[in-house]
Amino acid sequence: MAEVQYYTKEGLEKLKEEVQYLKTTGRSIISNAIAEARDKGDLSENAEYDAAKEAQGHHEDKIRKLEDALANGRLLDESKIDTSKVLALSKVTIKNSKNGATMTYQLVSESEADLKAGKISVASPIAKGLLGKKVGDKTEITVPAGKIEFEIMEISR
Repeated sequence: MAEVQYYTKEGLEKLKEEVQYLKTTGRSIISNAIAEARDKGDLSENAEYDAAKEAQGHHEDKIRKLEDALANGRLLDESKIDTSKVLALSKVTIKNSKNGATMTYQLVSESEADLKAGKISVASPIAKGLLGKKVGDKTEITVPAGKIEFEIMEISR
């Protein structure tokens, strides 16, 4: 059984839109590529046809995985998030104790993670180190660059 993933409203909508696109436009594009390759002659020696069929298989796998994610996805009501401690979907402002730099991240599911938008996966080392902590808590987190101590400055929705 697949693992339950929690999504924001926009993350769940984005997932639904992607599945819809892949099922309609994506399948149409691949179908056209297969038909075009088929028209080029002998299928037993047609590398283009083989590549198009392989792409179709990958495409269908992706649709299945996304549909599984949708089936096991749960929408979190952001208005009911407890802001007394860090949880999934919390927005957390942390301060690097060493250099004083502050960063704000929202903890989201892996599929919604986007570092440029300030969204990190709850499965990331930083998020794992922050989960359950409260404002004022200090935590040492092991990242690829070594161990860094962070202080939780603020928790919000």
